[in-house]
Amino acid sequence: QVQLVESGGGLVQAGGSLRLSCSVSGIIFSINRLGWYRQPPGKQRELVATITSGGSTNYADSVKGRFTISRGNAKNTVYLQMDSLKPEDTAVYYCNTNLGPTWINYWGQGTQVTVSS
Repeated sequence: QVQLVESGGGLVQAGGSLRLSCSVSGIIFSINRLGWYRQPPGKQRELVATITSGGSTNYADSVKGRFTISRGNAKNTVYLQMDSLKPEDTAVYYCNTNLGPTWINYWGQGTQVTVSS
């Protein structure tokens, strides 16, 4: 059974930094892509950043230049370094992965990030 476990959320003041981590276990297919999404209060879930197995990255315009996505050496771990945080970054952040030839989609349970002004 595939599991994604996130950590690193919390409360931070505007301008501060946080680092989110996500570890994927129970894999029987190759990882095609890892990513982070977020759901602000009262809004729909949105893309934050993704990274492919080849290392290509993609960012939402709202986080470009402030957030950095990366993979661990074990390749089943993904990080999101968040700098210069703003109150509008407040959301539940979800780890996501796509596995195997049919790109099966899996989600973590989410971790809360709150940025105070």
